[in-house]
Amino acid sequence: MIAFLATLFSVTFAGIFIRSTVPLLLTALGGLYSERSGVVNIALEGLIIFGALAGAIITKELDAPLGAAAPWVGWLGGMVVGGMIAWIHAVLSIKYRADQVISGTAINLLATGVPAVVLTALYDSSTESPPVVHALPLWGVGDLKFSPPVYFALIAVAVTWYVLYRTPYGLRLRASGEHPGAASSMGVNVKAMRYSAVVLSGVLAGTAGVFLSIGNLDSYVRNISAGAGFIALAALIFGQWKPLGVFAATLLFGFLQALSIQLGGGNLLPGSLVQALPYLITVLALIFTGRSRAPKAVGKPLD
Repeated sequence: MIAFLATLFSVTFAGIFIRSTVPLLLTALGGLYSERSGVVNIALEGLIIFGALAGAIITKELDAPLGAAAPWVGWLGGMVVGGMIAWIHAVLSIKYRADQVISGTAINLLATGVPAVVLTALYDSSTESPPVVHALPLWGVGDLKFSPPVYFALIAVAVTWYVLYRTPYGLRLRASGEHPGAASSMGVNVKAMRYSAVVLSGVLAGTAGVFLSIGNLDSYVRNISAGAGFIALAALIFGQWKPLGVFAATLLFGFLQALSIQLGGGNLLPGSLVQALPYLITVLALIFTGRSRAPKAVGKPLD
C-alpha cells in the first residue's frame, strides 16, 4: 500500500493525470459554449474522433514537405474539421430544427465508420494511420513535458470564464440559451450566436482529438477517444455549465482515469473493475447532480 501511495503521488502519475484531463477539459469547454447558447451537443465524441483523424492524416501527408511545421498545420486542420462537422450539427439543429440529440447521435455514428473508410483508402488499414515523423513538440521540465494543447487547455479555462462573464458576446450567448425570445427582442441575433457557439465547440473538441493523435501519440488509432466525449458531457453537467465547475469536474474525472491506468495491473482491485472505474463514477456523478439546472432553452429549437 505504501509503495502504491508513493507511486500515486509521483511525477509519473502527475503526467498521466494531466494527459487524461486535457481532452476532457477541452471537449467539455466546447460543450459549455454550445449548451450555454441553447444547443445540445451529443456529437462531442464524434468531433474528437474527426479532429484526431484529420490531425494525424494532415500531419502525415505534410511530414516530408513541411518537416517540424507539419503538426502545427495538422492541429489547425483538426480544429477546422472539428468546426466544420459541428457546423453541420448546427445547420441541422438551428436551420432545419432537427432533434438535437438525434443530429448529434448521427454524427457520432458517422465517426464510427468514416475513419475506417478514409484510412483504408489512404493507407490500406482500417484501424490506424502510419506514425508521423514529427508530432507536436513537448514543452516543460524533466518528466513533466507536454504538447502545446495542454497549455492551450489551461488558458482556455480562463479565456472561457472571461468571455462568458466579462464580454458582450458572453452576455448575448448566455441570454440566447436562457431567454432567446427576450434576447431577440433586444436585438441579439440568436441564430448567429448559436452557430458561433456550436462551431466553437467543434474547434475545441477537434483540438482534443489532435492532442490524442499527435500530441500524446504519433498516429490515429481506432477508438482513440475511448468515450472522452461522453465523459466530458457528464463533466459539463456535474460542473453546472460553469467554466470553473467544468474545470473541477474534468480534474476529478481525469484523476479517476489516471488512477485506473495506475491500477491497471489489478493488484489491489480486479482489472475489469479498475477499467470501469471512471465510467462508474461518471454515472454516479450524473445521479447525484440530477437537480443541476441546465440553461432554460437548451435543446429547444427557435421559433
